Amino acid sequence: MQKVKPLTKELSKLRDKIHQYAIDYGLDFYPVIFEMCDYDTVNILAAQGGFPARYPHWRFGMDYEQLSKSYAYGLQKIYEMVINTSPCYAYLLMANNIVDQKTVMAHVYGHADFFKNNCWFSSSNRKMMDVMANHGTKVRRYIEKYGQDRVETFIDQVLSLENLLDPNLLFTSKANSSANKDMEEFDPLEGASTSLRSFLSSKLNKNESTQKKVSEKNIEDIKDPFFGGEITNRDLMKFLMINAPIEEWQTDVIAILREEAYYFLPQRMTKIMNEGWASYWHSKIMTQNALECSEIIDFADHHAGVMAMSKTQINPYKIGIELFRDIEHRWDTGKFGKEYTDCTDMEKRESWNKSTDLGRKKIFEVRKTHNDLTFIDEFFTREFCERQQLFTSKVDHRTGKRVIDSREFEKIKSGLLSSLTNFGQPLIEVEGGNYQNRGELMLNHIYQGTDLDLSFATETLKNIQGIWKRPVNIKTIQDKKDVILSFDGKEFKINK
Repeated sequence: MQKVKPLTKELSKLRDKIHQYAIDYGLDFYPVIFEMCDYDTVNILAAQGGFPARYPHWRFGMDYEQLSKSYAYGLQKIYEMVINTSPCYAYLLMANNIVDQKTVMAHVYGHADFFKNNCWFSSSNRKMMDVMANHGTKVRRYIEKYGQDRVETFIDQVLSLENLLDPNLLFTSKANSSANKDMEEFDPLEGASTSLRSFLSSKLNKNESTQKKVSEKNIEDIKDPFFGGEITNRDLMKFLMINAPIEEWQTDVIAILREEAYYFLPQRMTKIMNEGWASYWHSKIMTQNALECSEIIDFADHHAGVMAMSKTQINPYKIGIELFRDIEHRWDTGKFGKEYTDCTDMEKRESWNKSTDLGRKKIFEVRKTHNDLTFIDEFFTREFCERQQLFTSKVDHRTGKRVIDSREFEKIKSGLLSSLTNFGQPLIEVEGGNYQNRGELMLNHIYQGTDLDLSFATETLKNIQGIWKRPVNIKTIQDKKDVILSFDGKEFKINK
């Protein structure tokens, strides 16, 4: 990987100007450090989640290969990356022209403001750059000691569970107070991460026989040393870390992967808002402050390309920026509250203007308190949907072409909310670790109208069983019937 380079003198001057524009608009962020790199370095960083040092794993190489080919064939281009740390590190692509660099800088300041002020990021470890590097060092030591195949196989098993998290843990007071202390308290002599040390201290206080026998009440009884409070039944990684018959290094690996999964969780929960907020501010700063007359066409062309909607999926940049603009307009003109909602005169609603001028204040408030799910649920209105000409699509089986399925507002909004609920993935809870008094793990699928994909369910149960060592079961619904899917290490069964 090529080393990153500092900004040129010209770009440094532009950065200072854009930084001041962002401050003048009321954006509030940690210091931002811009660095320049070539496309190969950007692809490496992107494949590793934006961090220059991660634990070794094949998926990072796979992602790098995909990004490199996409760039080489002109299918995809990464203009920038910004990391949620303090200070924020932002990487600019050397090949970008001046207009793109200015746009990216303004976009980055929007992201930095969102990272600092959105409540879902309040427990983020702002020293994650160091944490990731130390995680990589520890995993490499385990590979040297136990072998690459064994360690990588175990990491594969745990990574298949990284979506089984509890977002509510992001708001625990202990998470908020301890996250930024992880690296300050890291003790290399002890040879264990903060997560593992606190886990081990709690484990040592338990009777050994209690650890060997996991009761049905374990999920309520066990305290969570990393986040504080009791283990929640949606936090499968933590449950396995506490109760599975695994070695100390495996416990540490789960702790490492779980900590990283919770770090990235807020970004997954706020993709539309985060990109929409950054796009709103790069558009505002560029069009009102930073653009030269000769740059307007280039900016409009590139901005339109970023905002283009796909036929098959929503563009978070487009939906996000337009929703923030819609909210600002509605609160500027008084198009909210009971009086406006109860108005049935369509002509009067269309021309409604109370000149309340609360739009800017409102979007800053929304930026602070919402995630994508609540953002869409509260502010995605029928008028907005019709104005953006949104629709759902499907593949016509006769022609093989994608066609419009529906323009109904309720169906469009319901589909959006469904895709955002747990990122469109099934909700799984832990029921207990001693099903039928045989030490078997029982999970429960919270059914929401969609059956589990049996191919994915089978592979995931295999991975869980590889960690739990005993049979693993999950309650679900298949073809409108209650069933229990089971895997005992050899055979996959469906018990009706």
